[in-house]
Amino acid sequence: MGAKAGQNEKSAGRQRLALILFGVLFVVLFAVIAVSEGLSKPSVPEGDVVLVEDVPADVGQISEAEFRRALVQQSLGQGAKKLPKEGSKKYEELKEATLGELINAAWIQGAAEEFDVSATKKQLDEELEKIKEQNFPTPAAYKEFLETSKLTQADVDARIKLQVLSNQITKKIQGNAAQPSAAEISDYYDAAKATQFTTKPSRDIRVVVNKDKAKVEAAKAALEQDDSPANWKKVAQKYSSDPTTKSKGGLQPALTEELLATAGPLKDAIFDSATNEIVGPVQYQGNYTVIEVVKLKPEKVQTLDEAKAQISNTLVQQKQEDAINQFVTAWQSKWGARTFCASGFEIESCSNYRGDGRPSGADPACYEADPKKPATECPSPVTPTKPTLPGKVTILQPGGEPFPQRPIPVTRAEPGDEGAALPEGVREAPPAE
Repeated sequence: MGAKAGQNEKSAGRQRLALILFGVLFVVLFAVIAVSEGLSKPSVPEGDVVLVEDVPADVGQISEAEFRRALVQQSLGQGAKKLPKEGSKKYEELKEATLGELINAAWIQGAAEEFDVSATKKQLDEELEKIKEQNFPTPAAYKEFLETSKLTQADVDARIKLQVLSNQITKKIQGNAAQPSAAEISDYYDAAKATQFTTKPSRDIRVVVNKDKAKVEAAKAALEQDDSPANWKKVAQKYSSDPTTKSKGGLQPALTEELLATAGPLKDAIFDSATNEIVGPVQYQGNYTVIEVVKLKPEKVQTLDEAKAQISNTLVQQKQEDAINQFVTAWQSKWGARTFCASGFEIESCSNYRGDGRPSGADPACYEADPKKPATECPSPVTPTKPTLPGKVTILQPGGEPFPQRPIPVTRAEPGDEGAALPEGVREAPPAE
């Protein structure tokens, strides 16, 4: 009996230990679930409408009084004389815009702290003076603006500070972008050599243009006697009706064959004639022209060394733009996760915002089966994509070449039906059921 009692006590002890361990695991599991479900998120202090974490302490809490004041300023800025009725569509739009600006202001100052940038008094003063010079002809006009918009000088200073900080952040992001390598510059040069760094062969010509064939023939006769630049100036001024060239002695520089590809007889007259040969009259687009080629310019190709600085600047701009785009893409998700809004003040910028899956600002009538008043415009039911053609993403076109959007033909060519071939790149539609 004693042995059996001892075994029972050991068994009971193991059960108690198991219960204790289960209790500990349950507490840990609950804590994990609480974090994942957001139960550990901070609450917005009473009297505030927004709490933003990881920003300077003086901008992290947006009070309801601050919101109400900004709401009036936002309304006046939109040209309204009074606030729209609370609960109305206009009011909700105004409310969302106001909250968005206040939250964004906090985010900018938080980002400025992370990037270790600041706005100096000199920068703020210079920006204010620039604004006054561009928008307010007199001090009285600026004073009137403050009064009608319900803004104080402190409000203006705060907004100017945001602008300066935004500029500083942008410069910091651009400055952190990688510099193009020698290989990238060389690859760009090889890809763009024929289009950007090659000057096609061209010709400088002199012309007299007029709808009256007799005047053009008179001009030709005068030029055959004396084709000096001085006489060309007199003849062009007397007979030509072309305002672009008549004041320049008929001179038209740097004409290429590509430029005149569709000019027909005019192109032939220019590129098939020798220098210093008077040609014409040539009829083109209702006018008659007499022509003299005065200079031949051969093709010229810039070397890599000559083009290196230009290519480097282009690639630097591309990399800076990419860096800004990446920053903007991550902006909402990064700072939205740090932003908490009070009940009734949740917008998409808040981490505790719970939407219905519909785009912000969409007309509710877009989602009603039989709306009393149909919507005039609704968002696309699917997110549009921008596919690119295979092999078209290059160093010259990082975004690629957009794939042409074309309908698929609804009919099929019958066997033996000549001339019914589909355009290149278009697939046949499946047979009708």
